[in-house]
Amino acid sequence: MDIGPIWRAMLRNKAGFVLIALQVAVTLTIMVNAVGIIQERSGRIDRPSGLDEENTFAFASVLFTDYEREQRKVLIDEDLDLIRNTPGVLSAIASNSFPLRQGGWSMSLSLEPGNQTPESVSSAIYFVDEHGVDTFDLEVIDGKNFAPEQVTWSVEDDNTWPAYGIITAALGKELWPDETGSYVGKTMFINDNDPVNVVGVIDTLQAPWPSWTGVERSMLVPQRRPSEFVRYIVRTEPGMRDELMPTLEAALAASNKDRIIRDMTTMEETRKLAYVGDAALIKILSFIVLLLTIITALGIVGLASFNVSRRTRQIGIRRALGATKPAIVRYFMIENSIVSAIGLVLGSALAIGLNMLMVDAFALEPLAWYVIPAGVLALWAVGQLAVAGPARRASNIAPAIATRSS
Repeated sequence: MDIGPIWRAMLRNKAGFVLIALQVAVTLTIMVNAVGIIQERSGRIDRPSGLDEENTFAFASVLFTDYEREQRKVLIDEDLDLIRNTPGVLSAIASNSFPLRQGGWSMSLSLEPGNQTPESVSSAIYFVDEHGVDTFDLEVIDGKNFAPEQVTWSVEDDNTWPAYGIITAALGKELWPDETGSYVGKTMFINDNDPVNVVGVIDTLQAPWPSWTGVERSMLVPQRRPSEFVRYIVRTEPGMRDELMPTLEAALAASNKDRIIRDMTTMEETRKLAYVGDAALIKILSFIVLLLTIITALGIVGLASFNVSRRTRQIGIRRALGATKPAIVRYFMIENSIVSAIGLVLGSALAIGLNMLMVDAFALEPLAWYVIPAGVLALWAVGQLAVAGPARRASNIAPAIATRSS
């Protein structure tokens, strides 16, 4: 079909077609960048923590009676003996935090003693004993786990750090980016001057803060801390978690009346709470994308319906001269394709520009290569579906009726 007459007809109604083209462009710009953010947030929500989340839970023991430091040590040991000897429990530790909890410790690590340098790397710190690797269900991919004799109690008024650490592969890569061999045996410095020797490397263990840019950088430290507030992490045999949670809560509460057991939570609950903002953003952006798509489709329907009404006589004449119904439908489909193409080309350029600005301003990931083409195809299909109804109505106009309408 010759597009010359179609183009000339469009020029006679420039305002309507320009508005639709701009609407398509704006919709594509917002749509593909919203989809990019949705992909990024969905990937964050699905990112593995490193734990056996289905079979892990945590809770806190809080003393409300003053205990001496040695008494607190005894209580922690007694609690861990009770927990670990409960049928169905695979492993348990007392730790300062765990992945996704949104609270914990971080420290700067450097390769030279002294003041921290711009090359220093921040890492999440987990205080554990020799059961930490098993409780977190971690795989030591290089080196070994802590030996029991390497685990110490923190000393009051002594800020010296333990001499050993197990790091994630991501932390090792950040500290020694040019290293192609093993990180085991290397030394880093914490707290300015305290040397820490790497004894093991684990694949994945998230930091407690899911939105932190260094979320994959974590280190296990073999130290126990006798506090009035103790957080326990427990890993159970598959399918035993929900049964053991109330059992252990009651047993621990009964074993010592000078404290309360609280904040009993599964890793699934922790994950949901950690990503509640991301989940809400995904829903909002999905709604915006859907709403803009519907508005764009309605705009195309409105313009096409207006054109059909305005060109009733013209359509009737074409029908009287032998134009078939498919030819009339094709006319409006091509017309819409031209308008959509202009909007989609402009929208693609705007989408790329907006994404570049967002990457620089908010440290987002660049759009995947297929997002813009997919958005173009989706909006083109929406446009063709939207114009199909008015086009069919135009094709059903009888030549005689159209002629009388003049």
